[in-house]
Amino acid sequence: MSELGLTALYTGKVRDLYAVDERHLLMVASDRLSAFDVVMAETIPEKGRVLTGITNFWIQEFGDSVPSSLVSCDPAVIEESVPGFLGHTQWHGRAMLVRRADMLPLECIVRGRLAGQAFDEYVARGTVNEMIVAPGLHLTDAFAEPMFTPSTKVTSGHDVYISVERAALLVGAERVHHAQAMCVDLFTRAAAALATKGLILADTKFELGFVDGELVLCDEVITPDSSRIWLADEVRSGETPPSFDKQPFRDWLSAQSWDRNPPPPKVPDDVRATTSARYVDAY
Repeated sequence: MSELGLTALYTGKVRDLYAVDERHLLMVASDRLSAFDVVMAETIPEKGRVLTGITNFWIQEFGDSVPSSLVSCDPAVIEESVPGFLGHTQWHGRAMLVRRADMLPLECIVRGRLAGQAFDEYVARGTVNEMIVAPGLHLTDAFAEPMFTPSTKVTSGHDVYISVERAALLVGAERVHHAQAMCVDLFTRAAAALATKGLILADTKFELGFVDGELVLCDEVITPDSSRIWLADEVRSGETPPSFDKQPFRDWLSAQSWDRNPPPPKVPDDVRATTSARYVDAY
């Protein structure tokens, strides 16, 4: 955005990244929707604001005990670093001023329940991310303790789910163990907070990076895009529960005649509206 003095750096599946200065970036959440690592052609109204608002909530909820790259989501604060931002109202509620980070090249996923890709692998091989799991589990059943199940992070195509041991070979054992401890702690705290509201955090994905040598929380935090969140009183072992995340959209997509490679099928207006309402409800 040249009128704001910003340099476009990167367009992701959902977020656009701009350089502010040598130490700061502006991250803007769009209304784009990605599923199975493919971006839909149609957008979901209000989605970007929901992702930003929920992320800001959780970072404030975790407080000073969890280092983060976030500086502020407040347009007045962003204006101090990006003159003219207050007049750029279409980005209000979508933008995060963040510190530049050297990103850890892993998706840091923590799972408390058996679902999604983990369920498919478990049914096929009795493992989750190549790691042995107790036999006899059904869809939605809880693991004995939260599992750290990383995946590779790619700019295109599909991420690859890997074991903790393979992750350590990629980025180093010390980094992986630090990431695992941080993410499992965050998951446990968030799951406990959601439980008081009658919700189950089944799994979630964290992004981590290094700022001045310190491992910090980056990007989105426990949003409908990065998590499975269920109503506790509607969870039944072996059944797919109603959810406050994009899983219902994935289910609709899975019912279409599509091989999960671009281009994706057209998303009807009623599906867009239903998905948007679900995001707003989650917020």
